Amino acid sequence: MAFSNCGFEVGFDAGHLLHPGCVFPSDCCQGNSVERKIYIPLNKTAPCVRLLNATHQIGCQSSISGDTGVIHVVEKEEDLNWVLTDGPHPPYMILLDGSLFNRKVMLQLKGTSRVSGLAVAVAKPIPPQGFSPGLKCPNDGFGVYSKDYGPQFAHCNKTVWNPVGSGLSYEDFDFPIFLLEDANETQVIKQCYQDHNVPREGSVPEYPLCAMQLFSHMHAVTSTVTCMRRSSLQSTFSINPEVVCDPLLDYNVWSTLQPINSSGKVDPEKEVIIVATRIDSHSFFWNIAPGAESAVTSFVTHLAAAEALHKASDVHLLQRNIMFTFFQGETFDYIGSSRMVYDMEKDKFPLRLDNIHSFVELNQVALRNDSVLWMHTDPVSRMNKSVEARVRNLLDILSNSSVGANVTLQEVGYSQPLPPSSFQRFLRARHIPGVVLTDHRTAFQNRYYQSMYDTPENVQMQYPEGLSPEEMLEYVTDTAKSLAEVATVVARALYRLAGGANDTSAIQADPKTVSRMLYGFLIKMNNSWFQSIVKPDIKGILGDDVPQHYVAVSNPVNTTYLVQYVLANLTGTVVNLTKEECLNPEKTPSSEREMYDYAWVQGSLDPNSTSRVPYCVRSTVHLTKALSPAFELRQWGSTEYSTWTESRWKEIRARIFLVASKELEIITLVVGIVILVVSLLATYFINAKADILFSLPRDPGAVAY
Repeated sequence: MAFSNCGFEVGFDAGHLLHPGCVFPSDCCQGNSVERKIYIPLNKTAPCVRLLNATHQIGCQSSISGDTGVIHVVEKEEDLNWVLTDGPHPPYMILLDGSLFNRKVMLQLKGTSRVSGLAVAVAKPIPPQGFSPGLKCPNDGFGVYSKDYGPQFAHCNKTVWNPVGSGLSYEDFDFPIFLLEDANETQVIKQCYQDHNVPREGSVPEYPLCAMQLFSHMHAVTSTVTCMRRSSLQSTFSINPEVVCDPLLDYNVWSTLQPINSSGKVDPEKEVIIVATRIDSHSFFWNIAPGAESAVTSFVTHLAAAEALHKASDVHLLQRNIMFTFFQGETFDYIGSSRMVYDMEKDKFPLRLDNIHSFVELNQVALRNDSVLWMHTDPVSRMNKSVEARVRNLLDILSNSSVGANVTLQEVGYSQPLPPSSFQRFLRARHIPGVVLTDHRTAFQNRYYQSMYDTPENVQMQYPEGLSPEEMLEYVTDTAKSLAEVATVVARALYRLAGGANDTSAIQADPKTVSRMLYGFLIKMNNSWFQSIVKPDIKGILGDDVPQHYVAVSNPVNTTYLVQYVLANLTGTVVNLTKEECLNPEKTPSSEREMYDYAWVQGSLDPNSTSRVPYCVRSTVHLTKALSPAFELRQWGSTEYSTWTESRWKEIRARIFLVASKELEIITLVVGIVILVVSLLATYFINAKADILFSLPRDPGAVAY
């Protein structure tokens, strides 16, 4: 129970009962409700939420009414003793320094009833030893290697790809855990703790104590099988169904170098080269997924290569087509790539697996040692002579394309399996020649894989001090130059692979474009370039918060939309159509609607006014659903396809306040009950004697003789 000293005292010095954020008592009484006078809300937080798959649940949740505890600040491991054994006021709500947010500490806290929740402060500087709450073997069991295919490589037996992975994101905690994103709010909590909870001269801190309450109750439990069955029953028999979980769902983005009929089928003899990368990331906390190295630098390089290729003068004459593919949901057992393979197998996609000539994937390419990129191939499929010949040709073309560049491509060797990659899902369906390009030969160079610390600093993005946001957008960083070199090599190799015979020196990725993309996808989406290339009706996605790349459960996330419109801007053509013609291209006979997509975008600001100059962009960019086939087939316990779902919840919030002792709460309750009883008795007797107590005096003039 919480109290404030606004207008009353409760048995002892009212100064101890101040709202923790008050400087003067009068400050506490300026709110327009009792709640605002008692609680300080924490507005910049990110919760850990519950995710489920076919077999179990992971993540965190609070009780249905939220969990409360006395705050204790833990900045070193010795501070845990107070929480775990010595402290007299359990349960505790811990404010944990980010440097201690690791598996060892978290399993200690998980094993005690003296902890009711956790608020984690971001570590500054970031942990130099690395921090990855992901698995040591990402997407284990859903790639190509199994007991039936390369069993010696299954379960990362040959190579542990993410050695710093603690698996913390895949644990199940029965108390709420929140990330504190605002350093000022963290300081408010610490100040409240210092003022009220720190033991003085060895004595136990006295009430009132500073406490925290976290709300993050999750509706789904046990597994995807259980929650989807409950949701299905609700939908079938209830007028107002209550869905308890949703499949992770978004959209893949794809386009082709030469236009194809998106609603038809590509000729079986037509060969297509697939270039792929993922566009999603993940961390321990919901929607905190900066993914600088794990996703962004790769798909930015991919976009830059697509632009460079489209600028080549003879792309329409190439023997083979090229498809640029951006997969969503790959972090969660390859949702996007497995869906595309499924659609190809079921003739629900313009391409069939037979059309695929070869596969090139960009997968973590920013942290190169000595400018080396490693070419990974599948040693199992290469035992087939036909596949081996085509893989060898692919490797030779890639190696030759790097001659004279500041990037060196080297082969990993036959004994090394493929790293976690979308290509593995295609190999499960067919032996396709392919290569995965990475900055690591064995274990990841990225020590912050799937963590909140995979930020621009992790890929050495640095800007001079004093630059305005517009100047930062245009500033070409060393990281941008490095990625542009990779994009150039990839674009030239793809040109040769597609049958191009001309000199490739003119195929060059633009470092300035790469810089703009890195700034937009890693630092600030709401910038002048992104504003100019999106449709007016979705401009609201351009928020000022740091961009995050977590997969959604319904509509396309911001990342998907922006990859779609950046790709259209870099590879499309501005056409002379009115707004109405652009929005309804089927009404224009020459539009070839089945071959192209049309978008009416905002355009740049007119230099002479505050209005924009919109225009119509024609491109071959399309979206296709990235929903696991398990949900299409209603096979919620599938071991073939991803089954990840996200629990629904009612509210997510956090707040701090001062809590009184249990004794005072009981006294207050008893006094309140006594006052209530006395009031009821007084009301009863007053009502019973109302005719006497409230009778009117007689009129003297009405006396009878």
